Amino acid sequence: MQNKKLLLIVNPCSGKAKMRPALLGVVEVFSKADFEVTVYPTKKREDATKKVATLKNGDYDLIVACGGDGTLNEVITGLMHSGADIPIGYIPAGTLNEWSTGLGISKTIKQAAKDIVNGKEITLDIGKFGDNYFTYTASFGAFTSASYSANQDIKNVLGQTAYFFEGLKSLGTIKPIHLKFECNDETFEGDYLFGAVSNSMSVGGIVKFDQSVVKLNDGYFEVLLIKNPANVLGFQSIVDGIVKRELNRENMQFFHTKSITVESDGLLDWTLDGEHGVSDGKIEIKNIHNAVRFIVPDKGEN
Repeated sequence: MQNKKLLLIVNPCSGKAKMRPALLGVVEVFSKADFEVTVYPTKKREDATKKVATLKNGDYDLIVACGGDGTLNEVITGLMHSGADIPIGYIPAGTLNEWSTGLGISKTIKQAAKDIVNGKEITLDIGKFGDNYFTYTASFGAFTSASYSANQDIKNVLGQTAYFFEGLKSLGTIKPIHLKFECNDETFEGDYLFGAVSNSMSVGGIVKFDQSVVKLNDGYFEVLLIKNPANVLGFQSIVDGIVKRELNRENMQFFHTKSITVESDGLLDWTLDGEHGVSDGKIEIKNIHNAVRFIVPDKGEN
């Protein structure tokens, strides 16, 4: 019987570089499950995307991304560009790993590998941001730059704390952004401090959603928009609403949509799964329903 072929894409710099000493154990797990493993360590940003974009059906039976959310984003982006239909597994080895938590993926590297071997396949929605893709969030405004501006060495040492430090540094410099939105047959505009178009239980480790309102393969995004409040009390109410997950307070809009168009007066900085992105003028963000096959732990639930 011919072994199945597995491409293991590893970001050696993710998190606290904890994948390096665990790599052999992960390869052994897959080898014992009759996979012929090809290890591809990434060398620079977008390296994983370029590698996966060259694949076609039949090249591999499974792709496993090992790194942070940005690494997974690159793998999925490459797969979307390739047009190949190859299932994906994920071993979280980054700093936040927030998206994987919603899928029950273990934060222990070797256990995550075992769960891929014994897991089940589901389909997941993917976001399309212009010509780019994102797995779980596209956001702008307050705290947005924290995930991509925090130095990698600092993130490796401080972990999630690094994002909060970067976020706190931005509080004194938040400026409202005048934006126009089109979605669900409505058009509205105003001055906004923050916005997130997501398919995740949380955004940036700061904004967390109630589990009952988020489904990762229902064809819809969850959208949170925060307007610029008139005074300090309004700002305090927004912070309190985020902490208590009361997202329909004054100056806050929370809704579901299959697509949304965002129009700005000029360049607008975004974060796409923790990586820097930008739009100029108008950008359409679409939900691609059941875009990828994904392996998750099999909890034996009916």
